[in-house]
Amino acid sequence: MVRDDALAPGWVRTVSLDPALEREFERRLSDSSTLAFRVALAVLRRREDAEDVAQEAFLRAHRSFAHVRDRDRFRAWLVRTAFRLALDRVRGDRRRARREDAVASESAMRTDSAEVDAARRELRERVTEAVAALPDKLRLVTVLVAIEEHDLGSVARLLELPPGTVKSRLHRARKKLAERLRWLVEDSARR
Repeated sequence: MVRDDALAPGWVRTVSLDPALEREFERRLSDSSTLAFRVALAVLRRREDAEDVAQEAFLRAHRSFAHVRDRDRFRAWLVRTAFRLALDRVRGDRRRARREDAVASESAMRTDSAEVDAARRELRERVTEAVAALPDKLRLVTVLVAIEEHDLGSVARLLELPPGTVKSRLHRARKKLAERLRWLVEDSARR
């Protein structure tokens, strides 16, 4: 259950569900909240950010729950919502980091340590960008299988897809990532 005191400061509860719907929401949320958080954490890599994103996903779920037609698909809907919110956060952070990096790079002196850190940061950004550039359905499967380490069967059940479709999407995603990250292989071969 999303408690009022657990919400962001200043948030006022504007949506109330009837008691039966509230109990159903709480039950479904308790079955799904950990996975939504883990998906957000897989994308964001920072616990605090993942908690914020998961909380926002829970709030959106609560506000929309009375209007959900197929509540049996609530888990998949919540996971997709958390995933999309996490990607939005990554994009915003990336834009902010670029602005900060531009300012910092003008005044920072180059050292070997700074170069290594920059290379790591660039690699992390490139991989994050490559994953973020995937179409939603390929990105979601990639996060669940490759990052969250769910097996294909559980991903197929979660997304309500045939296992062959999940395999196909994962294959296409890996192929697109390999194309997009080809520079990494070429760069390491030169060393």
